Amino acid sequence: MTLYQIDFEPVGRRGECRDNESFLACARRLGVGIISLCGGKGTCHSCKVQILTGNVSQPTSNELEALSSQELKDGWRLACQTYPISDCKVSVPAESVTTPQRIQVEGLEITVHPEPLVRAYRLQLPPPSLSDPRADADRLLQVLNQQHQLHCSQVDIDALRILSPRLRSWNWQCQATVRNDEVIALSPWPRPQLGLAIDLGTTKIAGYLVDLSDGRTLAAKGIMNPQISYGEDIISRITSIIDSPAKSAKLQKLVVDGLNELANDLCTEVGAKTAEIVEAVVVGNTAMHHLFLSLPVRQLAYSPFVPAVSRALDTKARDLGLHMASGAYVHLLPNIAGFVGADHVAMLLATELWQAEGPTVAIDIGTNTEVSLVNSGEITTVSCASGPAFEGGHIKDGMRAASGAIERLRIANDSIQYQTIDDVPPVGICGSGIVDAMAQLYLVGIIDKHGRMKDNHPRLRTHKKQRQFVLVSEEERDGRSAIVITQQDVRELQLAKAAIRTGIQILLETKGCSEEEIKLVIIAGAFGTYINVSSAITIGMLPPLPLDRFRQVGNAAGIGAKLALVSGSKRAKAQKIASRVHYIELATAPNFMSTFSQASYIGRYRMRRGKREEIG
Repeated sequence: MTLYQIDFEPVGRRGECRDNESFLACARRLGVGIISLCGGKGTCHSCKVQILTGNVSQPTSNELEALSSQELKDGWRLACQTYPISDCKVSVPAESVTTPQRIQVEGLEITVHPEPLVRAYRLQLPPPSLSDPRADADRLLQVLNQQHQLHCSQVDIDALRILSPRLRSWNWQCQATVRNDEVIALSPWPRPQLGLAIDLGTTKIAGYLVDLSDGRTLAAKGIMNPQISYGEDIISRITSIIDSPAKSAKLQKLVVDGLNELANDLCTEVGAKTAEIVEAVVVGNTAMHHLFLSLPVRQLAYSPFVPAVSRALDTKARDLGLHMASGAYVHLLPNIAGFVGADHVAMLLATELWQAEGPTVAIDIGTNTEVSLVNSGEITTVSCASGPAFEGGHIKDGMRAASGAIERLRIANDSIQYQTIDDVPPVGICGSGIVDAMAQLYLVGIIDKHGRMKDNHPRLRTHKKQRQFVLVSEEERDGRSAIVITQQDVRELQLAKAAIRTGIQILLETKGCSEEEIKLVIIAGAFGTYINVSSAITIGMLPPLPLDRFRQVGNAAGIGAKLALVSGSKRAKAQKIASRVHYIELATAPNFMSTFSQASYIGRYRMRRGKREEIG
């Protein structure tokens, strides 16, 4: 037996592999989650990897069937069929990795030169005397400005309240935390300068604790948005406030309490305190932004859907109820329109799409999906009400991407091959699995292009007067309820995917572009990170472009928030990006209804002037 060193990229796992051990088996042993619906038999073709360096076994008959000659020439192989015969470096593409692994990948750092707006300075003050009776605040500011060539003119009121006793207890040595011309916090020297970046989503909240001195992410965590108890979508929450204005304060407190708990958890993870957080950046859609700031939202629900404010804002964290350093600020990136917010600006910032050459489409998929077309320096954006179906909402056995959720699925004859998150027994199906299921049902002829279920499969049945397809039967679940896809589930997904495809098409028609001209499609957002792009094309959610024109980038909004937190120039760039965006209200587009109707069909098709052209 011979042992070889294998590097799995971009997840950064390295270890030994036996010469009689496939790359799939090796990856699993090393903790690299590669999808394999068929259990390593080479029939599902879901474990594609690319051999970057090294020598491997010859392609098997299954690989010759699954991969083109060009793919084989470029080093693409099936992990379950390929064995090393030397040390190797192996690239695992996003579409081949499981959800937990993708979460690790999407946390990769973006290198940026730190230019924080908040800095810490060490001070040694002369104590007061009868000959030098200056006020403590004046003494602090004068020494700070002289020793560090600054122009500070004020001390935050909460910092001022502790200034006199703390300076004396610290023997006139301290660390002054400065933002612009203001001392916002005082502490003993040295103390870390931490920042908090927040992507405030309708359904989920992602938080990142950052070291402002070097831009490193120290900890990251996601939680459910506690406002979901008032409605899964933004309109439900706005309607709730319109019906009962007092609920605005309740919704604001819910999200602030959630953020305080999240910040505390992140700090605990690295042995820090929330008082060491000296700056925060928050991004979210316009409605979440307004609810967080207790701004009026009624006008967002009625045409012409105007935000109360669109420019970037800075506000004291304590005024919002956030527990941070005494005078810490929260910066909110600018909004674009009533339903396109700072989260989309952050995504554009992180992906640097304003520099794209040739037509580029950026899609940030969520309960509300934003789509931008970047072409010749112009950015045009629409908002699509895609709803919660992609996150498991309104789907009978739908669930969020958690342990036991079916995340990948394939129908082979009369059997179902699936993979669950964490490889545990299935308890439901998450968004990526739902898209796979719809694509597979269409490909094997169980649903037609209209989305109707046809009575042509042993796993089809009628339950309570509704057609449903059984993914995992009661027998397979030891008597527990079956996991199914119903006719109504198909309808929900048709509406959701039609909204996204319509947004893409309206943008292309407005700017005089065809689908074939698209050079790149960027897919962002939690759901967008996990979907099988091929399945999304099969159901008509995305244009039928070559797969190498798609790039899944994870939570780009969160990354953009981190960039704005660490770098003042990036924060200024975000303002410029927002000012360049031209927003189109989707419902006012001339061909909106006809395009939406055509986009609800299932299958591979092109759209031209609101009409569908099927592709074999």
